[in-house]
Amino acid sequence: MSASVGSAHAKRSPMETRRHIYNLVGWGICGLAFLLIAVPLVDLLAVVIIKGASAFSIKLFTTNAIHGGLLNAVVGTLVLSLGSLIFAVPIGVGAGMYLSEYGQNKLGAVIRFLADTLTGTPSIVLGYFSYITMVVGLGWGFSVLAGALTLAIMVIPYLTRITELSLRRVPTSMREAAYALGAQDRTVAFRVVLAAGLPGVITSILLALAISVGETAPLIYTAGWSTLGWNFHLIHGSIGYLTYVIWTYINEPNSKAHAVAFAAALLVMLVVLAINVAARTVLSRRQSA
Repeated sequence: MSASVGSAHAKRSPMETRRHIYNLVGWGICGLAFLLIAVPLVDLLAVVIIKGASAFSIKLFTTNAIHGGLLNAVVGTLVLSLGSLIFAVPIGVGAGMYLSEYGQNKLGAVIRFLADTLTGTPSIVLGYFSYITMVVGLGWGFSVLAGALTLAIMVIPYLTRITELSLRRVPTSMREAAYALGAQDRTVAFRVVLAAGLPGVITSILLALAISVGETAPLIYTAGWSTLGWNFHLIHGSIGYLTYVIWTYINEPNSKAHAVAFAAALLVMLVVLAINVAARTVLSRRQSA
């Protein structure tokens, strides 16, 4: 048996030999590329988890930043992210429904182009735009409303395009059956198409929430920063948020500030991970249904 295997290897043609060598080189390059990506990522995750978890305490989550805690930043992140969804979800989902059902025209093409362009716009540019128009132009100052609207502008195109793709996957036969039963356009759109594509819409909302939780640059120009808790004012009042803690405290010269920064980074990472797991769970249930 071993002799036959050896003879088979001996009879390999030059082309097969070159192909074998190319395969080995290709797999080696792919493995090296994977290591170049995986090793820094694993190192980053390990550092954040170890240093962040060691800084977790009851005091950290029950006191504001002025006393060395994260309570105001956690509350501020929730207020800004959920506030952005209040503005973004109706517009983004509504636009996605329009594009899916009636967007095969010039207006639909324009909306798609604008959405695709906006997704490629750097978030700091949106922050500067909001600073000029809302903080300075409208006189709101650093405020919750300016920050939430900026995040909404940033996530609307994602909501629009993902909603459109999700609703387009709804079989045409379902629409035709609804029309055959005498349903109106509104009924078909909301009770048939949207209901069938709801898992995809929920996934888009969760992804938009994850994006808003992890943003820093646009909030620096719009929400400002506060070491105290939210005063429940929508304008003329800064608010704290977790990503500012990460960006600022890590540059402080003392170890306590660094520990708080790593704790905030771990908290953001866990929140984003939980949101992405929830989105994948919803999507997998839709595909298996």
